[in-house]
Amino acid sequence: MQSRFATISEMSTLRYEPDEKCPPWVAVGTAFQGVTLVLAPTILVVAITVRSAGQDADFLNWAAFATLIIVGLMMVLQAAKIGRLGGGHLVICGVTTNYIAVSVIALSEGGPTMVASLVVLSGIFYCAIAMWLPLLRKIITPTVAGTVLMLIAAVTLPFAIDLINEVPESSPPYAGTVAAGVTALLTVALVLRAPRLWRPWSISLGVIAGCITAALMGIYDAGAFISAAWFGIPEIRFPGLDLKPSIEFWALLPMFLIVTLIQAIKNISDGMIVQRVSRKVPRATDFRLIQGSIYANGTGILMSGVAGTPPTSTYPSLTVPLVGVTGVATRSVGYAMAGILLLIAFLPKINGALLTIPNPVLGGFLVFALGLVFIEGIQTLVRAGLDPQKSMVAGLAFGIGLGMQHENLLAGFLPEPWGTLLGNGITVGTATAIVLTALVDLSRARSQRLETTLQLSALKEIDEFLQSVASKMGWGSGPTEKLRSAGEEAIQVLSNSSSDQTDTNPTRLIITARAENGDAELEFTTVSDETNIEDRLAYLEDEPETVDPSDISFRLLRHYASSVRHQKYQNVDILTIMVAG
Repeated sequence: MQSRFATISEMSTLRYEPDEKCPPWVAVGTAFQGVTLVLAPTILVVAITVRSAGQDADFLNWAAFATLIIVGLMMVLQAAKIGRLGGGHLVICGVTTNYIAVSVIALSEGGPTMVASLVVLSGIFYCAIAMWLPLLRKIITPTVAGTVLMLIAAVTLPFAIDLINEVPESSPPYAGTVAAGVTALLTVALVLRAPRLWRPWSISLGVIAGCITAALMGIYDAGAFISAAWFGIPEIRFPGLDLKPSIEFWALLPMFLIVTLIQAIKNISDGMIVQRVSRKVPRATDFRLIQGSIYANGTGILMSGVAGTPPTSTYPSLTVPLVGVTGVATRSVGYAMAGILLLIAFLPKINGALLTIPNPVLGGFLVFALGLVFIEGIQTLVRAGLDPQKSMVAGLAFGIGLGMQHENLLAGFLPEPWGTLLGNGITVGTATAIVLTALVDLSRARSQRLETTLQLSALKEIDEFLQSVASKMGWGSGPTEKLRSAGEEAIQVLSNSSSDQTDTNPTRLIITARAENGDAELEFTTVSDETNIEDRLAYLEDEPETVDPSDISFRLLRHYASSVRHQKYQNVDILTIMVAG
């Protein structure tokens, strides 16, 4: 086993997993690169939101200050594991543009107080989605997640091109293209060919080279750095909450909740990808950590509502390339990034220095980063298994989403702002993937269900249920015996894994079975301990055959079942096995 894992580790560019320690200088250096990437878009979104709403410069200073504080705290919560709160991974956080349109409308209807109240309720709803995540597992599948990631990359790419073209009129027309090209090409070259010691600094070196090129082309403006103060705290501008909601408030609330649901679905996809890129050896997705990440982001949205600033979000388009290029996914980088952001909040001079990075340079890096995000989306689809149904769902959702981004056909059917909000390519593509996934699930054969307890005394009842399933499917004695054996070993595995099981308080067990292309799909829902059965089975493949009693049920389950999938949520455990007919 050790030689197998060593080979995989050597092939991987990842050097430090989330729970591994790395030298402080590596963590701080990686954190600085992450802050360099996230600071400019974060402040830009804050400025767009505040200015679109007609707020004054003092409120903009407060919003920028509060946002950096909240994003820093978000980075801590995402990296930490405090009970059910926290994702336990390095996740770059910032603010999202999804709420700009509805926030501007709410500001015009009821001012900052109404916006703050609506965002606070959105944060509560966001946390509720984390609680409902086990119920959404049939809809938010790896196929949906991979399609959403591909759409994010494809839809965002034109904005990256727009950034490249944003140059002063007095500069050469090719200045932005040259600066962006130097940034992207040098970053790629360093990632592919630089010595191992220099490779983690590929992003910073690419951005620095891009800034030098921009200065030579006459498109670098150091005004933000020169005019910024070294230290400062803006006037506190808490908007307060509306304790007596008006009719306009209730009319706008559904729009905010829809945007929040879309944001949550996107962040679930983000969490699955972050877990994937943060491990040297692939593991099954731990949905408990995704729930913790959603709780953390919901807390950030709540804080944003209280402060009156744009809501927070995760940035997979920055997390994936940062981890992929530096090879560092340790949680200490998240803590270091939080410290730097909190420091910058009180030091406008540093903030100003990072904001001097020209838009073409940011656009050049974004083209590189979005390429990595698109590839992660494809890999997610491939790992999910692209059968004809999943291929159809992904292809149609991606095509419709990309087409709607090019030409919003809903704008002529729905009144504003619904036409604009629901006509977004990512929104339409995500909705299409979810609807098609639900239709595919509804078109499957009806399932049979048994509710019992996770006890050996229930084995007879379970065995009779499985025989009934095989009989209704018209199976002969051979497949029937295999189905019964697979069910027995699954119960044994779950019994060995359950930590809350007692004779006086037996764990509740729900078994559903349905036919799937001549095979039988069994789903066992219960509560279990920390062991991920899917990872344990993969681990056994690298172990020599032994007679360890604790492994026997795992090996037999792997023998009888053609596939095993284990999803772990907080307080819910779902084991799905497929038995060939």
